[in-house]
Amino acid sequence: MRNIWSFIKTHPTIAIGGFMLSLLILVAIFAPWLGTIDPTALSPVRRTRAPSQQFWFGTDLLGRDVYSRVLYGARVSLTVGFSVAFLSALIGTLIGLAAGFSRVIDAIVMRIIDGMMSIPTILLAIALIALTQASMQNVILAITIAEIPRVVRLIRGLSLSLREQSYVESAIASGARPLRVIFKHIFPNTIAALTVQITYICGLAILAEASLSFIGAGVPPITPSWGNIMAEGRTLWQIKPYLIAFPALFLSITILSINMLGDGLRDAIDPRIAKRI
Repeated sequence: MRNIWSFIKTHPTIAIGGFMLSLLILVAIFAPWLGTIDPTALSPVRRTRAPSQQFWFGTDLLGRDVYSRVLYGARVSLTVGFSVAFLSALIGTLIGLAAGFSRVIDAIVMRIIDGMMSIPTILLAIALIALTQASMQNVILAITIAEIPRVVRLIRGLSLSLREQSYVESAIASGARPLRVIFKHIFPNTIAALTVQITYICGLAILAEASLSFIGAGVPPITPSWGNIMAEGRTLWQIKPYLIAFPALFLSITILSINMLGDGLRDAIDPRIAKRI
């Protein structure tokens, strides 16, 4: 307990952000056992009811329980966020390492990456989804493709710097194979920065999914998603503000917790900041 308390005092943002995110993950996992009902069950006779003891967050235009839809919506948002963060980090790291180590690959790949980064993430995701059918898998794929350039540029920049270090030059001079040099000497030194970047990508992916669902270009409307819930309630938000307030609150808390976790990891990993702490 003394070590835990010492860690909390030393890195409060990591502790608070990690605790909040852990609660949201537990809510998403145990949603069926938290007093919810079928989030897709329609009941026109009880539509647009205000929050009450029976319906904690009220009901929407089709009589669906907003509380159940918000809790099940956490599954969609967190699944998209974690999946995009993992896939974009994996693919972007491999491309970035190759581009940073090989000048030929760098000249080709970075021109493509520059072109992709010139297009806003949301517009690129909308264009990719427009070519496919609306589903969670396609949303994850579209946002992943849009976020890969961010990881590639980070890893490529670190690789270029690490490639000039004496221990890397010594490994190359000793006849070590390129893959061995990359994964034994360069990649381990990019993990710290990559870990922080993954947290930011996760938050951006959750926000991007909510934005796409809000404009009707994300997951199917029948799927409970925070973006879908807010999109369906925007017509009555002036007289029924709870239709948007609750999913927006959960979305804000999720992104806040992930950003706090990322900020805390950055402060803990950066040696200059760690010395001041």
